[in-house]
Amino acid sequence: MGPLVSSLVTLLADMTFLIGHLLRQLEIDALHYVITMSKIVWVFPGQGSQVVGMGTDLAEIAKEKFVAADDVLGWSILEQCQSDESKLANTLYNQPCLYVVECALVDILKNKGMKPDLLAGHSLGEYSALYAADVFDFVTGLCLVKRRAELMSQADDGAMAALMGFDRDALDTKLAATEGVVLANDNNPGQVVISGTPEAVDTIIADVKSKRAVKLNVGGAFHSPLMAPASYEFDQILKSVPFKDANVPVLSNVDPTPSIDGDVLKQRLMQQMTGAVRWREISLNLPEYDVDTVVEVGPGRVLAGLIKRTCRSLALKNVATLEQAEAVASALGRVEVMV
Repeated sequence: MGPLVSSLVTLLADMTFLIGHLLRQLEIDALHYVITMSKIVWVFPGQGSQVVGMGTDLAEIAKEKFVAADDVLGWSILEQCQSDESKLANTLYNQPCLYVVECALVDILKNKGMKPDLLAGHSLGEYSALYAADVFDFVTGLCLVKRRAELMSQADDGAMAALMGFDRDALDTKLAATEGVVLANDNNPGQVVISGTPEAVDTIIADVKSKRAVKLNVGGAFHSPLMAPASYEFDQILKSVPFKDANVPVLSNVDPTPSIDGDVLKQRLMQQMTGAVRWREISLNLPEYDVDTVVEVGPGRVLAGLIKRTCRSLALKNVATLEQAEAVASALGRVEVMV
């Protein structure tokens, strides 16, 4: 075999090896794409999802956060989380407790290498979502939640009621024709919350046929125009707080489209106290953004239940405890293929 033929044989062998390597790499890249192209959203529940004893298993791992929270609030988060149901349900304590516990769970998930593709929170839960997106730090968010809770707990001129199993067109028509009441939480196709004056709320309950109507144990007409005075006072505080651009897109209550713009997210939050929680639309949007897994970060399974009735195709996970955080992080950890 001459030198030229020998060189050609060697070149062909090298090309064959190279082509084989490239094909294997393409197969690995394709596998990696299939594994990671599915998207995960973290969602955070709001007032009403609290559970006595929540956060107690995080006392050691999140000790610094609890200490910092106690310094801001002047009372103990863990003590309130272990108090009786009626005290924990009090808006003044409920909202800071939920925020602190949810933020502690966020830190645990992040420390285990997890990162969501989208974030959303129901009412109060939007503050936890913004913390998870690094829009503001923990203490800044807690100061906002503390003042929000104080203003909302002072509201005593309104009423709210949950309606289940109703005709949507009939409800919309009656709401449009009744002064002093609005749709506050559009949770899913079969469950909403209305908010307004006590008389107007009673009118809707009496005139719109539903399988069940429950008056909520609150004094204010949250997420309605009746909260305008409290909203105005809160907005003056919000204006002075810098919002960074989010590192993960956030779907807001008043605008269920994702945004990372800090100024946009602040403007949306400023509308939240008087605007409706458009949770049904947030749920419906998730498959449109290629989300296939929902992780509810916080106590209870309220949001998982709401989403299940809206988008049955989505996988639902709950992270309310350290044990659940470890299990979800293990199950949903991204796969990286090394070559």
